[in-house]
Amino acid sequence: MKVYIDGQYYDERNAKVSVFDHGLLYGDGIFEGIRAYNGRVFKLKEHIDRLFCSARAILLSVPISHAEIMRAVVATCRRNKVRDGYIRLVVTRGRGTLGLNPNRCQEPSVIIIADKIQLYPAELYQNGLEIVTVPTTRNLHSALNPAIKSLNYLNNVLAKIEANNAGCEEAIMLNAEGFVAECTGDNIFIVKDGRLQTPPLSAGALYGITRQTVMQLAQDEGVPVSEPNLTRYDLFNADECFLTGTGAEIIPVVKIDGRPIGSGKPGPVTAKLVQQYHSLTQVSGEPIDD
Repeated sequence: MKVYIDGQYYDERNAKVSVFDHGLLYGDGIFEGIRAYNGRVFKLKEHIDRLFCSARAILLSVPISHAEIMRAVVATCRRNKVRDGYIRLVVTRGRGTLGLNPNRCQEPSVIIIADKIQLYPAELYQNGLEIVTVPTTRNLHSALNPAIKSLNYLNNVLAKIEANNAGCEEAIMLNAEGFVAECTGDNIFIVKDGRLQTPPLSAGALYGITRQTVMQLAQDEGVPVSEPNLTRYDLFNADECFLTGTGAEIIPVVKIDGRPIGSGKPGPVTAKLVQQYHSLTQVSGEPIDD
């Protein structure tokens, strides 16, 4: 594997950053997870748009342009012969001192890794996930806005640990008001009476690229879509539930906190959206091949 670091490619074993990089020392940086399907990078522009929004929010100056990053992502996929895979794009504050002051950092670093990913076991896409609500709440907007895809993911990691301790692959995180925010790495949707619902961004949900794509697919199919505040009660009484994310794609949920959702099996609206999403990913995106 060849890893892109600041305009150069390095073998996997030699792909290194400084121990004084503030991305390592303090989680001071941003990232995007991007997928490639059938020789195309899916929703690349949207991901890079979100990367620059995250950078602006933390006053991080990305050292290369939007267009240059897009070209670098495609080139890294081509260099690694990745036609179906996962791209991790990282921008760190760069090498600095042991103090917090970001003004002492040198040039920010851009890192691109193109490889494979299997977020959940294959059988769970067929049979559905069992998930739990965990005590760790989502970060406050006034502390660390969940809209920023920063390298500081400890909030999510702690919730993932609690999910693992409960024997689950994923967990629901509530916000400080007790409303559903999102899962540790995915957005959450429910279907109730033929309507698709997902928590609003104001509840602490990430502006998910897959989230937005699924909402558009549902609207194209005539399924009403709304973004109300949701409680655990709403989830327990849903007809269907599923999660979305770049790595996860669309995965059904069949049990929450020990309570079966709907029939206890993946539902028809979920199945239809999965089909539509997979069809879209096969024909859309930035071509990798010359």
